Amino acid sequence: MRIFILIYIFSFAFTINAIGQESNEDTLNYEDQRVPETWGFIDPGKGFQVAKTKYGTINISLYILARYINQLPGVQSFTDHLGVTHKIDPRNDIQLHRILGNISGFIYLPKLSYVVTLWTVNSTNQVAIVGALGYSFNKSLNFFSGISGNAGTRSMLGSHPYWLGGDRVMADEFFRPGFTSGVWVNGEILPKIFYKVMLGNNLSQLGINAVQITRKLTPSASIWWMPTTGEFGPRGAYGDYEDHQKLATRIGGCFTFSRENRYNDLNEKSPDNTQIRNSDGLLLFQTGSLAKDVTVMDANYKLFSADAGIKYKGLFLQTEYFFRTLSKFNADGPLPVSSIFDNGFYIQAGYMVLPKKLEAYTATSQIFGQFRNSHEFLAGTNFYPANTRNFRVNAQLIKVFKSPTGSTFGYYLAGQTGYILSFASSLFF
Repeated sequence: MRIFILIYIFSFAFTINAIGQESNEDTLNYEDQRVPETWGFIDPGKGFQVAKTKYGTINISLYILARYINQLPGVQSFTDHLGVTHKIDPRNDIQLHRILGNISGFIYLPKLSYVVTLWTVNSTNQVAIVGALGYSFNKSLNFFSGISGNAGTRSMLGSHPYWLGGDRVMADEFFRPGFTSGVWVNGEILPKIFYKVMLGNNLSQLGINAVQITRKLTPSASIWWMPTTGEFGPRGAYGDYEDHQKLATRIGGCFTFSRENRYNDLNEKSPDNTQIRNSDGLLLFQTGSLAKDVTVMDANYKLFSADAGIKYKGLFLQTEYFFRTLSKFNADGPLPVSSIFDNGFYIQAGYMVLPKKLEAYTATSQIFGQFRNSHEFLAGTNFYPANTRNFRVNAQLIKVFKSPTGSTFGYYLAGQTGYILSFASSLFF
């Protein structure tokens, strides 16, 4: 709350300063440098423009997600591929789950952009301040430095929060990389063909400090082609709220490689690196994940994904297939495997039953793991009461079988077989 108060004070001071400059133009001799000032303009993702002068702009944006989640049955356990039984703790709670506050714009040079994001997940008591600086040379080359998603799956390329549900489906959540510090370039390299190439510190820097990070950097890249309309909705959104009258198409692929480390001492059974799980739900770097009392300290992570999607007159259909290899293990004891290969896919489909008002959707994930197969089926609805994509009420029911992924952040509980019920409301501007 203090941070938002400071943001408000800073924005107010900036406004007063701009007005003061305008009222003293003759004294300061700014008459020939004036820039028309605008107030109140809104662009979702950039938010409200609260200031625009010759020095730069300030936009304030906010995303809020409130959610009820119930993971059923309320008491359960699962057995891993080594025959060890693990208790799990299903949730039944109401949370002001996620808040993102953004300050963005350009400063000094029109092509020099900035964004600062206050990122909170109340469900996990996590708070982070992240951001990036960028310079746009032209539409084919934009350079950034800061924190971003590794370009490993389609959902990591900026489409949030425009998904069918409030969070990712199971296969996407299981295979994807995370967010890290790094440098990246993106742009439209050829007509209707776009790309992102990134070099980051690791798969996920969440909860990892600079001293823990190894010297191995993580490259990732994605390329996608939108051959018919050259666009796929705002931010590459899921769902056809915009009601495309001409068929919109998108075809793409992503690749990520990382030499990962557990990031803490062997005498701690639970690793700080929680991004990678085995297909039976165990964290790769926890003690006993591949052999009894043996801990993996380092491993290679390699992910390739391919996706395709269409939108037409309220209909949305998208699929993505994942291929993941874990290899070159460095452990404190013998292991029964030298590499692990998992693959799987999702299919998501939605339709605007009432244009601009009501969307119905369904999805399935299938994971074919080296240690276990998993699947899910889900159905949900989105109601848009304000005639905008940016405010919605969501209801969703998932039937899941042996989930290989789990976090307090998303829907899933590692090892769960049963149902996941959620109701949510989200606001974005």
